[in-house]
Amino acid sequence: MCLAIPVCITEILADDRALVSSGGIIREINTALVDDLAVGDYVILHVGYALSRVDEEEAERTLAAMSEGGVLEALA
Repeated sequence: MCLAIPVCITEILADDRALVSSGGIIREINTALVDDLAVGDYVILHVGYALSRVDEEEAERTLAAMSEGGVLEALA
């Protein structure tokens, strides 16, 4: 199953990389596909790559729906 999830950027790193957080999990991702990201931005993450920016409200709605459906627990 392929799944893309919203994550929040917590730190911008060198070489098109960033640290992101979602549900208390921190991971390093590639940000080469999305320009001008900043700490606090939300992006859609798929297989280690930020695919697009998403606003915070939409990210929170998506995460809530995924949590209600048990999707996030299945990923842990």
